[in-house]
Amino acid sequence: MSLRPLRTPPETELSPELLVKIHELMVKGRVLEERLIQMYKQGDGYFWIGGPGEEAFNVPLGMLIQKGRGLQYDYCHFHYRQSATMLAMGVDPIDSLRMMKNTATDPYTGGRNFVGHYSIRVWNVVPVSSPIEVQYSMAPGTAIAQKRAGGRGITIVTGGDAGTAEGDFSTCLVWASRPANPLPMLIVVTNNKWGISTNYAPQHGEKRISDRGKAFGIESKTIDGNDPEVSYRELAAAMEYVRSERKPFLLEAMVSRLYGHSSASGANKVVDEADCLVGFERRLEERGLLTRAQMDGLRAQFNAELSAAHRKVKEEPQPDGKSIFDHIFSEKDLVGGAGSAGDGRSPKGGA
Repeated sequence: MSLRPLRTPPETELSPELLVKIHELMVKGRVLEERLIQMYKQGDGYFWIGGPGEEAFNVPLGMLIQKGRGLQYDYCHFHYRQSATMLAMGVDPIDSLRMMKNTATDPYTGGRNFVGHYSIRVWNVVPVSSPIEVQYSMAPGTAIAQKRAGGRGITIVTGGDAGTAEGDFSTCLVWASRPANPLPMLIVVTNNKWGISTNYAPQHGEKRISDRGKAFGIESKTIDGNDPEVSYRELAAAMEYVRSERKPFLLEAMVSRLYGHSSASGANKVVDEADCLVGFERRLEERGLLTRAQMDGLRAQFNAELSAAHRKVKEEPQPDGKSIFDHIFSEKDLVGGAGSAGDGRSPKGGA
């Protein structure tokens, strides 16, 4: 099957200001993840899982999302490696530390879930779920509603390469591509070439995961997710296609996994993976956009800020045992709007 190519983005080169901003957010995302790992190893958290190594893709994704509440804005069905995306969208990193520490002040889960399980109703960030890849079968629901409503809002769903073996991924491809009602969905697979401890190569018969979209007539592409310039341009083009054509796009991003799958595998630095931040900083230095001293200073600044945030979070309370059964079932009509409360970030306001 021959699929027509994407329209070429109007700007093939990113501005120096945008590149510097992407770098700032990438550094901030990396320092946040390293702080979360440190918290786990110091006993200030029970479990860590995150996305260090994926910043070159996840930061541009967060910068390009049209955030807001309702069908005219993007709906985000994320998985648990999306911290850099959330930072790029504008969250305060101290709240990620609260989620790691399971404090009652955690605005996403009230201290009742793992780190990386974000949920922000006012930004259409659907609660991240622990079961692998179920977000792929959930995402068509918001996409159907957006198709009916019209406008330019799209549904974005992300997941990993190993999870594409789950039936939920196939369900997503089927529902997104039905000729009678194709859906405005950006279907993302961040391929770090590992499924926990199982290597990617002997498990996949297809050469690229993006090839699976072709059987459904879905526009598909595989990109270098370790290059933030490539990621920004390709994400912008894919999003514009979905927004304007109201059809799905499958984007596979090849990324690195720098600290193992999770704390279950030790969360130790991996030395034989390409580091997207190191490569990008080398390029910025060669172009004269930033000096090594400026980049080191930025990392030191974020380290200091997160160290102070860590000290603050250590003093904050844990959830009261009496609240263990709160927020398990919806206690109000969120669809009809009756009884809605809070800012949509705290559990009391709903997620």
